[in-house]
Amino acid sequence: MASPDESDEEDIYQEHILDHYEDPYHRGSCEHPTHAHEEDNPLCGDVIHVEMRISPDGKVQEAWFGGEGCCISQASASMLMEAIEGRDVDEIRAFSAQDMLKLFRAKLTPNRQKCCLLSWRVVQAALHSPLDHGASGDATLAGPNLGDES
Repeated sequence: MASPDESDEEDIYQEHILDHYEDPYHRGSCEHPTHAHEEDNPLCGDVIHVEMRISPDGKVQEAWFGGEGCCISQASASMLMEAIEGRDVDEIRAFSAQDMLKLFRAKLTPNRQKCCLLSWRVVQAALHSPLDHGASGDATLAGPNLGDES
């Protein structure tokens, strides 16, 4: 049985999670993203899309997310966007899955940890997914043109 202190602490965590779920930080689109990525959790259907604007000196100037899914996946994305803004890209690359679970602060089962870690995986991939702003100014994912391989 949980002690009164543990129960109060869990209530604070639950309130923190609901605050981020109901009033998320930077849910939407980044006006001029330089990096973006999207992934889903095929086991439950959660989807997270992340857009970031990273300065030439390697600082995250803005971080935004979108997607659909459970309270845990959406709240953790909000928490992560808030945590990475203003940070150096090298700091974010060094931010581990364990760091993400600590940021979330609530005890989760292994299956629910996957929901929490989805946004972390997307951010890590987005750091390696620069957008190509062509002559039109529209952002597209950079990478090889598969038609060029033949």
